[in-house]
Amino acid sequence: MGFTDILLEGLAPDGGLYVPETYPQLSSDDLHRLGQILLYEGYPKFASTILGLFIDDIPTSDLEGITRRAYTKEKFGTDLIAPVNQLERGLWLAHLSQGPTAAFKDMAMQVLGQFFDYELARRSQTMTILGATSGDTGSAAEFALLDANRVQVFMLSPLGRMTPFQRGQMYGINTPRIVNVTVPGSFDDCQDLVKEVNSDAEFKARFSIGAVNSINWARLVSQVVYYISSWFQASKGDGEVSFSVPSGNFGNICAGHVARMMGVPIRHLVCATNENNVLAEFFTTGVYRIRTSTETFVTSSPSMDISKASNFERFFFDLCGRDSAEVAHLFGEQLNQTGVIDIRSKPYAFASQDVYGFRTGVSTHSDRVATIADVFRRDDYLIDPHTADGVKVARELMSTEPMIAMETALPVKFGSITREAIGRVPAIPARFSQVLDAEQHTVLCDGGVDQLKAIIESRSIFA
Repeated sequence: MGFTDILLEGLAPDGGLYVPETYPQLSSDDLHRLGQILLYEGYPKFASTILGLFIDDIPTSDLEGITRRAYTKEKFGTDLIAPVNQLERGLWLAHLSQGPTAAFKDMAMQVLGQFFDYELARRSQTMTILGATSGDTGSAAEFALLDANRVQVFMLSPLGRMTPFQRGQMYGINTPRIVNVTVPGSFDDCQDLVKEVNSDAEFKARFSIGAVNSINWARLVSQVVYYISSWFQASKGDGEVSFSVPSGNFGNICAGHVARMMGVPIRHLVCATNENNVLAEFFTTGVYRIRTSTETFVTSSPSMDISKASNFERFFFDLCGRDSAEVAHLFGEQLNQTGVIDIRSKPYAFASQDVYGFRTGVSTHSDRVATIADVFRRDDYLIDPHTADGVKVARELMSTEPMIAMETALPVKFGSITREAIGRVPAIPARFSQVLDAEQHTVLCDGGVDQLKAIIESRSIFA
């Protein structure tokens, strides 16, 4: 299939995730050339050059136009788009949250919105986007698609589990093209409903349902770009780096895995979790045990309150030697029947660390508070609780190479924990001054997939 077909389809017809047959390979000369593009031609050209390695059906000039429109100083506050600076000796911070919704999700979602706009116009089609969010994906997607006239968005979010700012950002949008659907339970329950709808081929075709979550390959590959730019900025184009990535759904860190597979000199990918430590448990023990929504903790880093990582099977595909039958067995029969995948007896049991460079660590509420306070005291920079999880674990696992902590969001979204850490809430930038006061618009879905389908049918503007 071509890239744009995969873009519009989201999930594969069998419910699986798309991955490339092979990863493009970058030599040291290629990396040097990319670094020169980043330095002298800017992030948009840098992004189009990397994305062009994966895209086979968009002309180069059109792709360059897409990334120019996505990555502007007006949207991200700087020509650098994703600057990296040193926090302390050996530890760097990649600033990924300067976009329209103050979350790293803007880095991929802005270009994804441009992809949809471009391709739907080229095909004279409309699309219904069905997504799930634990906090930031929803607002990033909705703002990226707000002006896309050929797209309607239905975004599912867990009832009562996001911060007031996150709810205000999403639910304050008042247009028939954006429908916010609240679901009792956790993010995993929302994501399960999305997958159930996608598994109904007739319904999916009738409403042209697509995806913006990182289950959509186009979104994930757009995140690969900032791993390569971050490597170049911290290493000056020479030598290895490691990344510490706050992770719940495994999408962001999976993009780092793809960059490493392409040949970017990444020594370790550090998976930092909160109290919902399913991923940390797997990388430590070889056992992946999903939790129910009642077993999923509500924490002060809510975007990581996830116990079923939707992107994990992409990594598993590489881990088990690209054996699709093995992945289907583990994530289909075994996980669905038992809720557990146990690879301790598999020949690839230790490959996640030995071959693919994964390390892991866990951060708790007290860790987050202490880390936010410490970074603010040392560096006069305020980080959000998810980034604090990443910084805390990064400090524990730093070695001789630069360790880059991936910023997740701006602290303005998380006033309560910020007050606990430094004694005051972060100032609200003028562009967000109305977020907390906006009238909120949602529809409740507490009746499962049939009710969700009924909501889509009744509110579709393209039916």
